Amino acid sequence: MGKRVLVPFDDSEQAHEALEYVLDEHAGDELTAIHAIDPAEWGYGAPGNTLGEHWQQEAREESDEIQESAQAVADEYGVELTTVAESGVPSDVITQYADDNGIDQIVIGSHGRSGTRRLLLGSVAEEVARKVSIPVTIIG
Repeated sequence: MGKRVLVPFDDSEQAHEALEYVLDEHAGDELTAIHAIDPAEWGYGAPGNTLGEHWQQEAREESDEIQESAQAVADEYGVELTTVAESGVPSDVITQYADDNGIDQIVIGSHGRSGTRRLLLGSVAEEVARKVSIPVTIIG
């Protein structure tokens, strides 16, 4: 059995580059694309608030579309890919999933956000690389 490789995927250009790299370089390995549903992007509705529930539902529907996009790329390459989604702070979701699932390597785009949001929120790739003890390849 090959390696277990995790690719955080948010449908950004850098995430596509990371996924395509994995599909090229690790086609025979066990590949998983993970989408982190960031509660900070659900809006400011309080839990139980109808507005909060609406944003959460929209986030889950968007996540389904993002996972379908990753699967479509893998299908183009003819490579088997598992897709998952987890809610939480993206760097925490990625590192926890890696720990819980015996991931051997993470391949991540250099950044999914751009401009001010990236500066304010920091780089998920950088946080992941600092938090895990497995190899992290940063693409882009």
